[in-house]
Amino acid sequence: MLENERIVWDDLQRCPYLPDRQARLPIRWPQNGISRQQLDQRLAAGDRRSGMFLYRTHCPGCQACEAIRIPIATFHPRETQRRMHRRGDRLLQLEINIPEVTSERVQLFARHKTERGLSQGDETHDDADSYSSFLVDTCCDSLELAYYFEDELVAVSIVDRGARAMSAVYTYFDPRFTQLSLGTYCVLRQIELCREWKLDYLYLGYYVAACMHMNYKGLFTPHERLIGGQWRTFEEPPPRVPR
Repeated sequence: MLENERIVWDDLQRCPYLPDRQARLPIRWPQNGISRQQLDQRLAAGDRRSGMFLYRTHCPGCQACEAIRIPIATFHPRETQRRMHRRGDRLLQLEINIPEVTSERVQLFARHKTERGLSQGDETHDDADSYSSFLVDTCCDSLELAYYFEDELVAVSIVDRGARAMSAVYTYFDPRFTQLSLGTYCVLRQIELCREWKLDYLYLGYYVAACMHMNYKGLFTPHERLIGGQWRTFEEPPPRVPR
């Protein structure tokens, strides 16, 4: 923990990735915020951010969550990824700003969660306050990458900027635009930005092999995963769990 961090919640809950398991995600509040250098250190230790808070899994009897990052210097897109990248560059326009709350963003976020089966229980995502607390409020240097197709907002990525790394916090997109492979394209565009900004890593959060919404991250190779406290390199994608 950082000197200015305070644990604000620490209890068992239903796992957000594997519903038949229990999770423990101690929520920590860096009261004075964190610098870009401190963010790099937290990411390398396996931390993630949600709103103003940091967390890292400490689950009883389970180590399914593996922090995953892409070394920018050695990443080589596959041919299908290159085609997705070219198509997205041709059809989409990117705007980079600080995160903001608008009705357009809140509605797109809620539709993405609902239509892709990502909502859990009775949680709601259709109001400005919950959107802001999750994606706009921050304790570090955060940016919004907004993608437009013919002037229509179709995808948004929230990212955190470190001194030597970028962290992909969350991406949501319009499920109607399946032909654009927006999820994959947003990752590829973030890798490109890391190259432009001379960053070493793009952190993709957690890889969970048994979760179909999380195991796609293994398709970006080579990548590194934090296992047993050590970053290990994987040259080939692991087998995907069928939908």
